[in-house]
Amino acid sequence: MEYREFYNGVKIPMLGFGVYQIPDYEEAKKATLSALRAGYRLIDTAQGYMNEQAIGDAIKESGIPRDEIFVTTKLWIQDFSYDGAIKAAELSMERLGLEYIDLLLLHQPMGDYINAWRGLEKLYKDGKLKSIGMANCYPHVLVDLCETFEIKPMINQVEMHPFFQQQLNVDTMNEYGVVPEAWAPFDEGLRDFFNNPILVEIGKKYGKSAAQVALRWNIQRGVVVIPKSVHEDRIKQNFDVFDFTLSDEDMEQIKGMDLGHSEIVNHFDPQWIKMLHQWKF
Repeated sequence: MEYREFYNGVKIPMLGFGVYQIPDYEEAKKATLSALRAGYRLIDTAQGYMNEQAIGDAIKESGIPRDEIFVTTKLWIQDFSYDGAIKAAELSMERLGLEYIDLLLLHQPMGDYINAWRGLEKLYKDGKLKSIGMANCYPHVLVDLCETFEIKPMINQVEMHPFFQQQLNVDTMNEYGVVPEAWAPFDEGLRDFFNNPILVEIGKKYGKSAAQVALRWNIQRGVVVIPKSVHEDRIKQNFDVFDFTLSDEDMEQIKGMDLGHSEIVNHFDPQWIKMLHQWKF
């Protein structure tokens, strides 16, 4: 396993297991156990995924020592205030069955995320959170956060894959010492992602799939990746990306795939933002 180190010295695995869109308790628990048995040690969940208890139970059942597993979860907009963030974080710890959380993120930079961040700062100083970060911050928002707070985000989790590479965001994170992390590293399967001719052709050189090439591409950019699957064979395959290195030519070829925008979400659409505020968990 390869790692990135936060500016506070905490290390995060470069490859983790995401559990988005697995709200069913048994399915989420089974998939997480499969991931842990395959070697994953970073598990990424969120209050909005409605499976924190299943993830916590899987971690307990796995028998793996707690200090060997890196757990990430996220708070939703409804709890964005100083007191709200503290209470929500404590609720996550209770559902996960953990005395501390390795990384807690604010899921969207919306609502009263300023005071919510101050709540995370307190929990971090109290030792209940080993690290804190943001999700879905575009470069201008990230710069504002880093220039404003006593404790700047340690990570920024955003959509990143060959069709939406966010290089300016990655460069901005690197400038401030913020680790980049990619959700939807497979573009949620859009554009027939797993059969993309460029990724497939590159993969043939290494005996790897298009998915493995996409993961390796982000890892070589210094980006932490959290692919999700409920299929054991795919879970294992996604983990098998540390025995090859893409060439500079490969990296340049993938660079040319960038569309420059998301086809999954549009954070610049007023109706989308309104909808996010209406979601309650």
